[in-house]
Amino acid sequence: MIASVKTTDGVALVDLDEESLVALEPDAPFEPTAPPTVSLPLLVAAAAAGSTVVAVVDTKPPIAVSHDAGATWRESGRGLPPGRAIAIATDHPDVVLYATRNRLYLSRDGGRFWHGLGLELPEIEAVSL
Repeated sequence: MIASVKTTDGVALVDLDEESLVALEPDAPFEPTAPPTVSLPLLVAAAAAGSTVVAVVDTKPPIAVSHDAGATWRESGRGLPPGRAIAIATDHPDVVLYATRNRLYLSRDGGRFWHGLGLELPEIEAVSL
């Protein structure tokens, strides 16, 4: 699976399976998906696929997950640093990509467990799957 990551140096294409940088293109277009309407305090970013909604919040832990379109929430990401962006795979809502200042974290189980990718990127502004 390839992620598009908007950074201060351009758009990075990251292979999530290989944990490697495929390309960094300074002038590449970045088409973010429209964020869902989420009414959480201290909201930083949000993404949705079907009834699954994930949100970055300025708290500890930094992620909130809902599997019922935002009716109820659970905390996720204990131990993760503060976040800037989040994306969810539309065809597989258990795959979530979380971005901090320079690092990416991947969950393949709906946000229960997180894996830090082994690469560091220029300052991250947005992510897309």
